[in-house]
Amino acid sequence: MSGSTSIARDAAPTTTSRRALWLPGLAFAAGGAVAATVVAAAVHAAGASLKITGDPIPLLGFTQLSFVFSVVGIALAAAFRRWSARPALVFTRTAAALLAMSLLPDLLIPEADTATRVTLIATHIAVAALVIPGLRSRLR
Repeated sequence: MSGSTSIARDAAPTTTSRRALWLPGLAFAAGGAVAATVVAAAVHAAGASLKITGDPIPLLGFTQLSFVFSVVGIALAAAFRRWSARPALVFTRTAAALLAMSLLPDLLIPEADTATRVTLIATHIAVAALVIPGLRSRLR
């Protein structure tokens, strides 16, 4: 009987396993991209032009850019997990700072009306609300 117990104990991994990051991260990124697109589509359906320099921002542009920059966030989270003693904290602070910096161009676009600026800010926040907590939870 003691032999089977030692076999089971020996079969257990000797190192702590890391929670998966990339696959769930891509799911968070996809969710964020969908959220940004839904926000933009709803605002556009309500009558906002979503124009910058006279050209409307395509809805697919919200999807694509949200996804691409979320993947950059996944790469940052992976780097912090590898090289930081406190990856969740460092990632959260870095992501918050990058979110704040990403809002500046939205505020400073002279060719955009108020509705477009507010929509751009709302899409950034919608993506961040899904991606940042999702990735942070994978870093604990």
